[in-house]
Amino acid sequence: MSQEAPTHIAHIGLGANLADPEKQVRAALDELAAAPGIVLERKSSLYRTAPIGYDNQPDFINAVARVRTTLEPQALLDALLDIERTHGRVREFLNAPRTLDLDVLLYEDRVINTDTLNVPHPRAHLRAFVLLPLLEVSPDVVIPGIGPASAWLAHCQDQPIQRIAE
Repeated sequence: MSQEAPTHIAHIGLGANLADPEKQVRAALDELAAAPGIVLERKSSLYRTAPIGYDNQPDFINAVARVRTTLEPQALLDALLDIERTHGRVREFLNAPRTLDLDVLLYEDRVINTDTLNVPHPRAHLRAFVLLPLLEVSPDVVIPGIGPASAWLAHCQDQPIQRIAE
């Protein structure tokens, strides 16, 4: 009798603003779906958003994926970093332009704070580019220690965001 590994629900944020960002995000979604130990359950529409923190750069294309995974949080992050590397991600400075950015936004209802991983993502509830696609894939999602994601949308009304594609 075989025993399947337990699976966990996680939400992954995707963003890019260099080297054909829409193509980068779509390719990353495909690579996420093909990664060992990860099943892509839902993917949001793509959204165009203005940069935050460092304004002198192109707009971003953002999305959120809801995945089921057998990977523990750090192993999931490592898989995401591997995908970023294949897209030529370079970390020059905080909020710098990027070919691809993948973040573990939520991992079930866990709160994780290590040197390499903070879950829930510390600013997820303050960013329209996270909240709108997150609510698209998981309308009733609750951010641990923060509350329902839907309750935070009003705090992001000053952040322009445009749905551009399924």
